[in-house]
Amino acid sequence: MASKGAAANRYKKLSMSPKEYQAFAKEKEPPRSIIGNCIKAFLVGGTICVVGQAISELFVHLMNMTPEEASNPTVAVLIIISVILTCLGVYDKLAQFAGAGSAVPVTGFANSMCSAALEHRAEGLVLGVGGNMFKLAGSVIVYGTVAAFFVGIVHLILGTGGQ
Repeated sequence: MASKGAAANRYKKLSMSPKEYQAFAKEKEPPRSIIGNCIKAFLVGGTICVVGQAISELFVHLMNMTPEEASNPTVAVLIIISVILTCLGVYDKLAQFAGAGSAVPVTGFANSMCSAALEHRAEGLVLGVGGNMFKLAGSVIVYGTVAAFFVGIVHLILGTGGQ
């Protein structure tokens, strides 16, 4: 019986409070290079934007579109590229490297929706994909809709008519 008591005391000593665990985890966490992360985010985010601008220029020059007309197909192509790269696992590796730089609005939004859909596809199309696809992206859609509503109200009150 004495050995059981000794074992119990040994295990009690190994348990940590949440504050002790946080301090332990922070001590073991590798240091982060803020400047390096900012540079990587800037370079990858900038590259994504340059690719988007190149796609837009292709639509303008090859399809004889105006820049305004080229904007919608450019967004569609960026979304398709982002979804394909997400399905191949490339976008996740890019996000690991670039951090916030890969969260450029269109590609990051498409990645978040596609990732959620891929993660829950085994649960079925309706309950898995349909039910979970908007978990991350849903808050963005709601925030954008509510913000647009309030901006519209302000324009209505000020009489600017959206100008």
